[in-house]
Amino acid sequence: MEAREQIADFLSALITVYTLIIFASIIVSWVFTFGARVPYSRPLNAVLDFLRDVTNPYLRIFRRLGLQFGPIDFSPIVAILVLQIGGGIIVNLIAP
Repeated sequence: MEAREQIADFLSALITVYTLIIFASIIVSWVFTFGARVPYSRPLNAVLDFLRDVTNPYLRIFRRLGLQFGPIDFSPIVAILVLQIGGGIIVNLIAP
């Protein structure tokens, strides 16, 4: 396996993992939006802080575009589409 192919595979896996993290962040925000209250738990707060710290810098770029219509925020959907399409293009350029 060539080095370029390994890099393309790694980048593809990284994009997939980041997309899953964004989905997890969306689901958590929906759960809290619908009024779920979680008792204080240090491990749970660590996970929630991780999701927030990892996704917010990327999602903030798309939240500035004003993609919120009423209570629905479409910026994560656009962010995932850009990540998948842009990442796919980059992976295809790297792969032989």
